[in-house]
Amino acid sequence: MGLSEQLIIRNLGQVPYLPTWQAMQDFTANRGADTVDEIWVLEHEPVFTQGQAGKAEHIINTGDIPVVQVDRGGQVTYHGPGQVVVYLLLNLRRKKFGVRELVARMEQSIVEVLAESGVEAYVKPDAPGVYVEQAKICSLGLRVRKGCSFHGLAFNLNMDLEPFNRINPCGYAGMAVTCLSQLVPGLDPTTVKTSLTEILVKRLDYTERTSKTTLD
Repeated sequence: MGLSEQLIIRNLGQVPYLPTWQAMQDFTANRGADTVDEIWVLEHEPVFTQGQAGKAEHIINTGDIPVVQVDRGGQVTYHGPGQVVVYLLLNLRRKKFGVRELVARMEQSIVEVLAESGVEAYVKPDAPGVYVEQAKICSLGLRVRKGCSFHGLAFNLNMDLEPFNRINPCGYAGMAVTCLSQLVPGLDPTTVKTSLTEILVKRLDYTERTSKTTLD
């Protein structure tokens, strides 16, 4: 079994943003040629994150929710409980695909998991992410360093959407945002998370994986 097919999946539950971001940076900085790729599946405590090209005018009124300047692409977005965040810590050189290919596989994974719930979703060539009836349901933001990716996607599952009114999501004023629980009442969040993980593993061409619940 080659390293390019091996994966560690960490289901971390709800965690604060800053130490998780620091752990991603440390993992990427310290990984070597033999480091196994990892996917972290988690939720964050409420936080706004502003990407490298982020403009201050897209932050309207954050109230009591902190804003963190981060090193991913994209503009401002919100993370909070009920949103599934998936961080993809992958050696893209070893996988032999680039950032655009990774983005496409991430987007199609979300489209597929939504289709399993009977929801028709689509992607936009000019605005990364996944959309349902003109509303955004999943945001993407990546950084690549030394040929390795970190950051990832944020999928709105069963969350309070009010904080999105305090920003221009992803830099678009008035952009509508939705979550799966509004579209499919009574869904089981755990089942959707599990399904999303399985689809990502398959679409990213991993055949051997180990599951963990901590960063240790």
